[in-house]
Amino acid sequence: MVDGDEKQRTRLIHVGLGGWGSDWEANAIPPVAEVERVAVVDAHEPTLRAAQEKFDLPDEMCFTSLTEAAENVPADAALVTSPMDFHVPVALEALDAGLHVLVEKPFAGTVAEARTAVERAEELGLVLQVSQNYRFYPGAQAARDLIAAGAVGDLSVVHVDFRRWDHDAPVETYRHYAFPHPLIYDMAIHHFDLLRMTTGREAVSVYAKVTDPPWSRYTEEASAVLVIELTGGLVASYRGSWVSRAPQTLWDGEWSFEGAGGHLTLTGRGNDGPADDAVTLSVGGGPARPVALPPMPLWGRSAGLRQFARAVRGGPAPDVTGRANLGSVALMEAAARSAGSGKVEQVEQIGGTSA
Repeated sequence: MVDGDEKQRTRLIHVGLGGWGSDWEANAIPPVAEVERVAVVDAHEPTLRAAQEKFDLPDEMCFTSLTEAAENVPADAALVTSPMDFHVPVALEALDAGLHVLVEKPFAGTVAEARTAVERAEELGLVLQVSQNYRFYPGAQAARDLIAAGAVGDLSVVHVDFRRWDHDAPVETYRHYAFPHPLIYDMAIHHFDLLRMTTGREAVSVYAKVTDPPWSRYTEEASAVLVIELTGGLVASYRGSWVSRAPQTLWDGEWSFEGAGGHLTLTGRGNDGPADDAVTLSVGGGPARPVALPPMPLWGRSAGLRQFARAVRGGPAPDVTGRANLGSVALMEAAARSAGSGKVEQVEQIGGTSA
């Protein structure tokens, strides 16, 4: 097991320093004693220099090329927080440089593209992990454990609601409006991954109906209703929106798991860490009672980063290896396809990867 000793730190090259990458620098990396960020990379020179100034980095730590950084700075791994279209190309570049890789979600837009990185990492014997950070909160983990232990009996249906209002900024200055599939790729991928994690099942098919209002500023879907069939015939409904004026959910959304023996609810992933996580359990039609959740000294991205660092140092494989994440990418890809076709779409079967 890796301890906090400096000699045991995993040395990271951080690639992608835009808004979310800078947030990693400010909030996700510093709490993790097992890592040391030894270089930063951004191909966009102004973004690189802005980050250099913000984080007071010396010139010798700043590069516009990952290959150049790897050739000049001793490192063990790369953290990839660039835009999605660059995730796999940068991951392949890092793997070919002998670096383990932690890559932001969504891993890729298609299973075929993601699989190229998975297979390369396996060929080279390197760790490839995807940062599905919503898994690393106590509410989601408690829900998974209770369902697996049979607390609600055989599951009969799952309902998920996600509601946020993200529609105030002008079109000219807000990049989110132009994101590819801003609901399905940018947000629902979290919920798809949690669905697989909490139920222990894989998606079989999906139907997505876009429900955007005519005044939406988003180029592609900002709101949608989905019906997802999972293995064993379990059906999940999903309603998600970036343009909802209804009471706002936490980032996890609001979950309802109904089973033959009971009912479980989940919400969580607030802005203040795991303090907002809440799980309730009703057994046999009885009253819903809160479930005590254990404290987590590290959560979200930081907890995933610590798991990655320990895997790099010879510890257990991470929960969300690249291969384990293919099922989430497959559901995301099929959902986007359904949003365009208006038809039920089959989800590519990966096999044995929901844990």
